[in-house]
Formats: sequence, C-alpha cells, structure tokens
Amino acid sequence: METQTLEINSVSAYYGDTKVLWDISLAVALGRIVALLGSNGAGKTTTLRSVCGLLPIRSGEIKYNGKVISGMASYEIAALGITLIPEGRQLFPQMSVEDNLLVGSFLKRDKKRREENISRVYELFPQLSSRKKQWAENLSGGEQQMLAIGRGMMQEPKVMMFDEPSLGLSPFMVKEVFSVVNTLHKQGITIFLVEQNVRQTLKITDYCYVIENGRIVQKGTGKELEEDPKIRQTYLGL
Repeated sequence: METQTLEINSVSAYYGDTKVLWDISLAVALGRIVALLGSNGAGKTTTLRSVCGLLPIRSGEIKYNGKVISGMASYEIAALGITLIPEGRQLFPQMSVEDNLLVGSFLKRDKKRREENISRVYELFPQLSSRKKQWAENLSGGEQQMLAIGRGMMQEPKVMMFDEPSLGLSPFMVKEVFSVVNTLHKQGITIFLVEQNVRQTLKITDYCYVIENGRIVQKGTGKELEEDPKIRQTYLGL
C-alpha cells in the first residue's frame, strides 16, 4: 500500500462569503506525480493555497505525513518541506536572478547550504547561471519560469506544488518545463501539479483528479483519464 504524503480530507474553503471548495478529498502518494486538472475558476489554485496555509479552510483537514497542517502558518508549512511554485512566477522583477534565488533560502536550515543549493539550480538551469546578475524582468517568460522553479528548489523541498507552470510559454518551453518536472521527480521529489495542458500532463502523471466548480468529479491514472470519453472531449478536443 502506498504512503500518502499529502492528504486533503473533506476540505471546504471560501473567498469571503463565496464558497470555492466543496468538501474535496484527494491524496498525493509519496514519490509520485499527482495532477489536479480543471478549467479556469474550477478551484485548482484555491486548493494549492489551502495546502500552503495561504487561505484558511473552513472545514475538513489537510495532513502531511500523517500530521494535521491545516491551521498552521504558511512559513511553518514551508519549513516542513512543502514548496509552491506559484502561477505567474511572482518574482521580484527588479532584483537580480541570483538575489531572487537567495530569497528562496529564507528558512534557517536552508541558509546553511545556500551555495550548495544555488549550484544545484545552476546545474539544472545553466542559462540562469549566465544571467545571474540580470534583473528578473529582463528574462524571457521561459527563463522566468525556470527562475521561479529554482527559487523553490532553494527551500530543499520534499513536495513541490506547481500552479500552471506552462502558462503563457512557447511550445518548446512547455516541453522544457515538463522535462524539468520529470527531472525533479526522478531526484526523489513528490510532485503535485495543477495544469491546464491536459495532454502533456496525462503523459507524465501517476494519478489525476479532475475538479469542476470546486468539487472533485473524476479521478484515475493518467492512462485511464486519457482513454475516458468525457476527458477526451472536454479537455483533449478529441
């Protein structure tokens, strides 16, 4: 039986008085790539924000390695080894590439290995090494996404959550991003992926959930969903 490193159990969440998540439940198994699929406004980003402690939940619970983390501060959750690569990168545009990476090592334990971790980032993204003194706003969209991923790596995560990492990128860079996700997975990092590029996502994931209007409506392996008529029609255009 697989060990569930991240568990979301009957979670409901609101923005103000508007209910966005309706008693959703899902699990991310240790060492796996698990995806959450859905259209814009379905509740994908809200789910990730709830896990990170950026949005308090109203009911249910979220567990990490069997420990309840819902209600903890976001920095405490990050310290456990859960890192979010946010939608839209959210870099510091008028700071250098290297300074943006250093911001990622804000935890006390990470500061001790800053040089080691930054070397790992530059090894994975050599183009960032050649641009380390440039401002982040001067990078291409693909390079900015690599920088956002590299910043997350500086936290030495055990679980990396990606929110629409291919959004707005060229087809070539989309392939590059998915290749990086695969590489991080092979390095032993558990991946929780939110992505609208369903075709690419189904190729790399071990298990998927589909969310519509704040409710989980379908789940299965990537292969199972790829062969499902509704998924093929709604998300693959087949």
